[in-house]
Amino acid sequence: MSREPRVDLSTLTPPVALGPLDGRYRAVAAPLTDHLSEAALNRARLHVEVEWLIHLTDNRVLPGTPVLSEAEKAYLRGVVETFGAAEIAELAEIEAETRHDVKAVEYLLKRRLTQAPTVPGLSGADSGPTVLPDLTEVVHIFCTSEDVNNLSYGVTIRDAVERIWLPQARGLVADLSSMAHEHADAAMLARTHGQPATPTTLGKELAVLAFRLSRQVRRVESTEYLGKINGATGTFGAHVVAVPGADWQAVARSFVESLGLTWNPLTTQIESHDWQAELYADVARFNRVAHNLATDVWTYISLGYFHQRLSAQGSTGSSTMPHKVNPIRFENGEANLEISCALLDSLAATLVTSRLQRDLTDSTTQRNIGVALGHSLLAIDNIRRGLAGLDVDRTRLAEDLDATWEVLGEAVQQAMRAAALAGATGMADPYERLKELTRGKKVTPEGMREFISGLGMPREVEARLLALTPATYTGLADRLVEHLDD
Repeated sequence: MSREPRVDLSTLTPPVALGPLDGRYRAVAAPLTDHLSEAALNRARLHVEVEWLIHLTDNRVLPGTPVLSEAEKAYLRGVVETFGAAEIAELAEIEAETRHDVKAVEYLLKRRLTQAPTVPGLSGADSGPTVLPDLTEVVHIFCTSEDVNNLSYGVTIRDAVERIWLPQARGLVADLSSMAHEHADAAMLARTHGQPATPTTLGKELAVLAFRLSRQVRRVESTEYLGKINGATGTFGAHVVAVPGADWQAVARSFVESLGLTWNPLTTQIESHDWQAELYADVARFNRVAHNLATDVWTYISLGYFHQRLSAQGSTGSSTMPHKVNPIRFENGEANLEISCALLDSLAATLVTSRLQRDLTDSTTQRNIGVALGHSLLAIDNIRRGLAGLDVDRTRLAEDLDATWEVLGEAVQQAMRAAALAGATGMADPYERLKELTRGKKVTPEGMREFISGLGMPREVEARLLALTPATYTGLADRLVEHLDD
C-alpha cells in the first residue's frame, strides 16, 4: 500500500530530540548538560590539557620550557571559560578530519597557542612577546587519550553529582523528613503482607523511608573520585626515558590532586573505574528506596490516607473519568527510577572490566552517565512535586483503625505472657486464645473488652488494656521520628 510522503522529522532545524530527557523533560534534566553532555566532556578535556601544560611549566618539569606569565595562564584558562557554541562547531570540524575526539581537543588548543600573538597586550613572563606558540608540542605531552579522559570524567561526574544530583536528593530527604515530623502522631493501621497489623503512625513510616534515603545520600557524599595520568600502560615509560630526572609519581599525584581528585597510582592504560561502579551502586540504591517510597505513597493514596490537590499535581485527571485524580507523579517517578537503575547497573557492571591493558567498551558506556543520572533526577523531581501536593486525611486513618480492633490481639497476648512471668495465674496459652478470638473474625470494641475483662489479669494490667484502642496502640512511633534529627 502506497503512503503519501511525509516530512522527515530527522531533518528539521532545530533538531527534534530522540530521547525524552532532551525533549519532553528537558527543563528538569537540562542542568546536567553543563556537566555530562558531549560538549561538557570536551570542555573538561580542554581544561585538563590546559592545566597539564601549566602544571608542567610552573613546576619546571621539562628542562628548557619557559615560565608562563600570569597573563598567559589567564589566556589559556580563558580558552576553557569561554568555550561555547563556536568552539563546539570548530571542534566538530577538526574531529571530522582527525576521526579522534581527544586529538581534536589537542589540535584546538594548539590553534589557540598559535593565535596567542594576535591577542593585544599578551606578553611573556619577561614582558617580551608571548611564548605560547613555542609550547605547542607541550600540549598533550606524555598523555594517552585515557589520561585526559579519566580526569575529565572524574571532574564532570563529581560536579554533576555534587552540584546537581545531590541537592535534589537532599531536597527529597528534607521534604520527607518534614512530612514525617508533621505527621509523627497520625495513628495509622499498618499492613504487613497487605493485612491489618499492629498500628503505627504515618510520620514514623515516612521517617523510615527518609532515614533510608539519607543513608544513601551520605554514601554518595563520601564518594572518592579517582584519577591517573601515567601514560600508555600506566608505567610512566615514556616519561622516564624522555625526562629521567623528574619525580614523575610526584608530578602525577600533585596534578591529579590539583583537579580535586584522588590519585590512583596503580592502573593499566585506563583508570579502573571502580569508584564509578561504587558511586552508581549507591545512586541506584537511593533510587530503589525512592521507588519504595513512590509505591508506598501510591498505595496510601489508593487507601484514601492521602488526598491529592489537583492543582499541585499538574493534571486534569483521567481523560474519560472526571472524578479521578491520578497519582501520575509517583507513577512517573517509578518508571524513571527503573530506567535509571537499569542504566546504572549496566554502567557499574561494565566499567569494572577492561581486557588486559585496555579496550574501548568504557568509551560508549560512559557517554550514558548523564542519561542514567537524568532519569534519576527526573524521578526525584516528580516525587517531590507529588509529595508537595498531598493532604493527609486523618478521618480516614481513624476509620480504618476503628474498624480493626482485632489488631489489639498482639498487645493482649504479650501482656498475658508478661503477667504470667510476674506470677499471675490463668494466663496459659495466650496465642491460641487470641487466635480463637481474632483470626478471620471482626472483633468489636465490646468483644475485645469483654475478652480482656474475663482473663483475670492483675487490676493495673487489665485497666491499661481496657483503655487501649487501635488508635492509641502505636508504642513509641511518634518519638522514633526524632531520630531523623540525630
